[in-house]
Amino acid sequence: MQQIDFERSLAAPAPPAGCSTEIAALWWLKNRNWQAAHDLIDQAPGQEAAWIHALLHRMEGDQGNAAYWYARAGRKDPANTIGQELELLLEHLLD
Repeated sequence: MQQIDFERSLAAPAPPAGCSTEIAALWWLKNRNWQAAHDLIDQAPGQEAAWIHALLHRMEGDQGNAAYWYARAGRKDPANTIGQELELLLEHLLD
């Protein structure tokens, strides 16, 4: 999925059919539904899911939990803002 298609899909009532768990979680996050994003990503395997999980816990202010998930993702705690990190994730996951 290209970034423009992702951005357009944000007006829909649900994430695009057939998108990955990671994209769906970011879709919910961009639609201001932290809980739906967390529910999707909570049990998802892989480093990309762990990175999203880290961001979610960073957003809620749980730095200890975020640090754990950043380590699982093979990443250091970021020096950028939450918004910048979200954009990095989207750039990383979208075409």
